[in-house]
Amino acid sequence: MPIERFEIKVTQEALDDLKYRLAHVRWPENLTPVDWERGTDQAWLQSLVSYWREHFDWRAQEAKLNQFSQFRTNIDGTRVHFIHEYGKGPRPLPIILTHGWPDSYMRYLKLIPLLTDPANHGGSPEDAFDVIIPSLPGFGFSDMPDHGGVNNFIISELWAKLMTEVLGYARFVGAGGDIGSGVTRYLAASHPELLYGIHLTDVGIVRDLLQVKDVNHLTAEELEYRQSSQNWMANEGAYMSIQSTKPNTLAYGLADSPVGLAAWILEKFRTWSDCNGDPLNKFSKDELLTNIMIYWVTNSIATSTAIYYENTHSLPPIGNISVPTRLALFAADIMQPPIKWVEQNFNIASITTIPRGGHFTAMEEPELMAEDIRAFCRPFRKANTA
Repeated sequence: MPIERFEIKVTQEALDDLKYRLAHVRWPENLTPVDWERGTDQAWLQSLVSYWREHFDWRAQEAKLNQFSQFRTNIDGTRVHFIHEYGKGPRPLPIILTHGWPDSYMRYLKLIPLLTDPANHGGSPEDAFDVIIPSLPGFGFSDMPDHGGVNNFIISELWAKLMTEVLGYARFVGAGGDIGSGVTRYLAASHPELLYGIHLTDVGIVRDLLQVKDVNHLTAEELEYRQSSQNWMANEGAYMSIQSTKPNTLAYGLADSPVGLAAWILEKFRTWSDCNGDPLNKFSKDELLTNIMIYWVTNSIATSTAIYYENTHSLPPIGNISVPTRLALFAADIMQPPIKWVEQNFNIASITTIPRGGHFTAMEEPELMAEDIRAFCRPFRKANTA
């Protein structure tokens, strides 16, 4: 499987088209002014779009992204984009980090120097990692396969081949959150022999507990999780219902309007992060817009949201996870899982509580996440012969 160097080069024509669209927005009228209660706040969004139009410099952000070693390779008919940065230490441990939606491989960029070169960031060279960060198929600079949609299991099989057949690692660590958590869990379930362990920041929605009919045998914690999750899905889960049932209908509007795309994505960055009601308390304008631009310039919103449909309609059962697992629970993340269920379904090495940060973990608190990963992986280093 040949590897080709990759550099982001968005055409000027695409940027000019974006500039025109941002200058000719048709804003909705007569929205009830209730801040974020009914969705993305219009005044907040208008201010960000003004910055996007007048001050945001894509070429500068493109140059920053291109500072990383990026590649593409074809695995079973799917062209996969990934970052591969080597660690600076005596025996770096390979780790594959898998992002989710509506973020991108940007989720983990702040982690790269902390993991590859810990000696320059308050750590020890003994804790160095080779860091691999792929873009999910249909997201950003990874293509959707010719045969159509992919689910978490199919992606996990691609990742196994990426790490072993393409990059030549015999064993490695897997880590992820959101969709990335699901992919990492399937990777561990299907290929435990390849993994030292997995590091997760969530375990997804525990549907087993939501679908229980006789709740009398559930613990108080499980009952509380069941109620809070049902409330969350009723009040915050509209995006999931649409993307898992009628994603194509949604895609027409989001692919045509950069402001519509921004509104759809930014609401999640506000609601799911530890930002105290304003995304700009946790992320810079350039961070938020660069993540949106990755969707916009690749026209990948349709292919990215399609994974919700595929995971709903074609995902096989996963079973228990036998490889050592660390669950890092960020304090402001959504839907914290019941610990008893986690311990029954994973080979839990440890569960840690991170005092700050929300769903976008490494974008929000990269230093805290880097140290948690380092601590979890220290026992594996003696076995690392890659």
